[in-house]
Amino acid sequence: MPSSSRSTMDLLRLITCGSVDDGKSTLIGRLLYDSKGIYQDQWEAVHRSSMNRGDARVDLALLTDGLRAEREQGITIDVAYRYFSTPRRKFILADTPGHVQYTRNMATGASTAGLAIILIDARQGVLEQTRRHAYIAAMLGIRQFVVAINKMDLVAWDQATFDRIAADFAAFTQRGGNFALTQSVVIPVSSLHGDNIVSRSNAALWYAGPALLEHLEQAPTRVESFSKARFNVQCVNRPHSDAPGLHDYRGYAGQLAAGTLAVGDDVVALPAGQRSRIKRIHLGDQDFKIIGVGRSVAIELQDDVDVSRGDMLVKEGEEPTVAREFEAELIWMSEQPLTPSRKYIVKHGTRTMRAILGPVKSRLDLNTLEHVTGVATLALNEIGVVRMRLASTIAFDRYADCRGTGCFIVIDEATNNTVAAGMIVENH
Repeated sequence: MPSSSRSTMDLLRLITCGSVDDGKSTLIGRLLYDSKGIYQDQWEAVHRSSMNRGDARVDLALLTDGLRAEREQGITIDVAYRYFSTPRRKFILADTPGHVQYTRNMATGASTAGLAIILIDARQGVLEQTRRHAYIAAMLGIRQFVVAINKMDLVAWDQATFDRIAADFAAFTQRGGNFALTQSVVIPVSSLHGDNIVSRSNAALWYAGPALLEHLEQAPTRVESFSKARFNVQCVNRPHSDAPGLHDYRGYAGQLAAGTLAVGDDVVALPAGQRSRIKRIHLGDQDFKIIGVGRSVAIELQDDVDVSRGDMLVKEGEEPTVAREFEAELIWMSEQPLTPSRKYIVKHGTRTMRAILGPVKSRLDLNTLEHVTGVATLALNEIGVVRMRLASTIAFDRYADCRGTGCFIVIDEATNNTVAAGMIVENH
C-alpha cells in the first residue's frame, strides 16, 4: 500500500489487560506474527531466545516482553507499546502488566487507549485483578471492551465454560458506575495456537462471531464528544530580538486538549479571567486558520494580557469550572498509604501546585462495585473518592466530560514519586 494511503488511515489505540498469566503477551505476539506485523530479524531473535531457553516452540510472548527481568520471570513488568497496521487500519497497542504490583503501569497504558482487550484464562474465570483492570479501564474513559477468553484449548473448547465466564463478566459490569456507557464483545481464543486471533477458527463451531483482528479493524476509533476548546499553555515565547516580527513577539505555546480554536475567536485566559482575541496561530513558519484536538502550536493574542505556564485559553462563553476544591476518584499507586491532611504536589495539565488530600469520602469494593464509607485512607492499588484542596485556583472539567482537563497526578514532594492518578468527579 502506498505510504500516502497509510498516512490517511484511521488509528486505533488499544490496551491489553487482565490478571497475571492470562496470556496477554502471547496474544499480542500471535497478533503481530499472524498479521505479518514483525520483521524477519525480530522473528529470528525470538526464535533464538526460545531455543536457548529450551522451549519446545517459539515463545511469541518474547516479542513484547523485552526487559531481561520480564523474560526471566515470565511476566510483563513495564508497558510495552507495539505499532502495526493492516490494509484497513493502523494500531498502537499497549501490553500492560497483569501482576497486582504493577497496576500503576496498567493505568498509565489505559490513559490514552480507546479500546481494552481484557484477557481471561478459561481455567480461572473472572478474578479480582480482572475486575480491577476492567474498572480502571472504564474509570479512565474506555468505552469499548473486547473480552478475550483465552486458553480455550485447555478446556477442550467447552461452550458451557465460555458462556459461564461471559455471564460472570457481564454481571460484574452491569452493576453500573463507570461501566454504564461501556460495550463488550466476548471472543473465545487460543493465543498459543492462533485460534480466533487473526481469522476465525474451526475449533469452536458454536461461535459465530468475528475473530479478534476482524473486530479491531471495524471497531470505532475513539471519538471525543466534548467540543469546547481547551488550550493548555506550556510556555510563553518572548525572543527579545530585533529581527523582523520578533521585536514585540509574545506567543503562547501549548497543546489543544479539546475542541477547536480559530483565528478571530474571542478567548478567556483562566484562571485569571482576562479576555482577548486570537490574532495568529502558527507552528514555526506554518500558519493555521483553525486547529483541532492534539495540535501543538503557538498562539498570539491581540491584547497584551498576563498569561503564563499553567494557564488555559478557552473560547468566551465556554468557560470550565474555576475553583480550588473538588472531589476526585483516585487510584492509589504508592506502597505508603494516603495520609489525609498531608501536603502533596498535584500536576494538572501544565500547572503544578501543592495540595491537601482528604478526607477520604469512600473506597471502592471491587467485588460489589459499592463505595464503602467510613474509611480513613487508601492503600496500594485501592480506588476511592477523595476531597482535594489546592493551594491555587485551576480551571478544570469533570473527567467524564473531558479527559484532557479532568485528570491529574499526585506526587510525593519528599520522594518526587507519583503516588496517585486522579479523575475529577465533582467540584465543590
